[in-house]
Amino acid sequence: MEKGINQRKTEHIRLCLTGNVEGVNKSTGLEGIHFIHNALPEINFADITLETSFLNKKLQAPFLVSSMTGGSELATTINQNLALAAERNGWALAIGSTRAFLESDKHKESFLIREQAPTAPLIVNIGAVQFNYGYGPEECQRIIDKTGADSIVLHLNSLQEAVQDGGDLNFENLLPKIEQVCKTLDAPVGVKEVGFGIDGVVAEKLYNAGISYIDVAGAGGTSWSQVEKLRSRDPLKKAAAEAFNSWGNPTKDCIVSVRSNLPDAPLVASGGMKTGVDAAKAITIGADIIGYARQLLKAATESEEAVKQTMDQIELELKMTMFGIGVKNLEELRNTNRVSVMGQSLMKENS
Repeated sequence: MEKGINQRKTEHIRLCLTGNVEGVNKSTGLEGIHFIHNALPEINFADITLETSFLNKKLQAPFLVSSMTGGSELATTINQNLALAAERNGWALAIGSTRAFLESDKHKESFLIREQAPTAPLIVNIGAVQFNYGYGPEECQRIIDKTGADSIVLHLNSLQEAVQDGGDLNFENLLPKIEQVCKTLDAPVGVKEVGFGIDGVVAEKLYNAGISYIDVAGAGGTSWSQVEKLRSRDPLKKAAAEAFNSWGNPTKDCIVSVRSNLPDAPLVASGGMKTGVDAAKAITIGADIIGYARQLLKAATESEEAVKQTMDQIELELKMTMFGIGVKNLEELRNTNRVSVMGQSLMKENS
C-alpha cells in the first residue's frame, strides 16, 4: 500500500482523472482571441513546419509534456508512456516533483525515463519552497545527475500548499535561494506555477535572478486548490478552499504580462491548454512553447499509442490553424496580423 508522498501522488492522479478539479467560472482567456480566415492562403499544406528548439535541442513541434507526476506505481506507467510518445513526436518532456525520488528509490522507474526518451529535452521538477526545508543546489544537481535531465524547473505552489493537509507554508526569502541555485547549477533552471499563473512583475524578478525560462502555468485548467480540497480531511480547509475555486491569473493574461515585461525571455504557456488552436493563439501573443498536462493524462494511463494519437491531433490542429490563416512556420504565426483580440482586429489594409 502506498504511503506518504507516494500515496499523495496516486491520489492526485486519480482525482485529476475523475474529480471536478477545474476552477469555477475561470477560463484561460484564450476564447477572446480569434483568427481571421484567409480564403486564399497561397501555401501548400505539406510545406507547413512546426519545428523549433528548446533548451538547445530541436523539437518537431513547439510542445511540452508538462510536469504531472512521479513516485508511484501508476505514475511509472504514465511517465513511461509519455516519454515514449514524446520521443516519437519530438516534444519536450517534464516529469513531476522529484522530491519523492530524493527521499527514496521506491518507484524510481517513474523518474528514470531517459531510456524511453533518449533525445527529448527532459526537465525535472521540484518545489521551490523546499529550499526553506533543507534542500538546495546540491539536491537539485543530484536529481539532474540521477535522471540525466537537461534542465530543472522549480514550481511555485503557495495556494496549493495552503490547502494541502500538512502543506509547506514557509515561502519567505525564496528569491535569493533561487538565485543561488541558478548560479550554482550548470543546467538551465526554469520556474513554473501550478495553475494560478505567473505575472510579468514576478517573472521579471525571477529572470533577473538567473532563471532561464518562465512557464506561466496560468488559470483556466486544473485548480490545485480544488484537488487538495477533495483530498483534505480537514473540514476547515475544505470549507475555506471553496472561496478560491475561481482564483488565479488566466493563462492569456499571464502570457501578455510576462511578454510585456520580458520581450526576449523563453516563455512556456501552460494552464488549461487543450487544442492546437489554443497553442496557435498563445503563440500569436508571445508564447514560445506550449505545455499540455491533463489533456494527455487519461491517454497516458492507457498506452504509448493513445498518447501519440492525442499528440498527433494537437499537432494537426495547429497545422490546420496555420493553413487557415496562410502561414508556413512558427515565425510567420508569431507575426501574423490575421488575428483579433477581444474584438479588435489586427488586420491591416491590403493584407
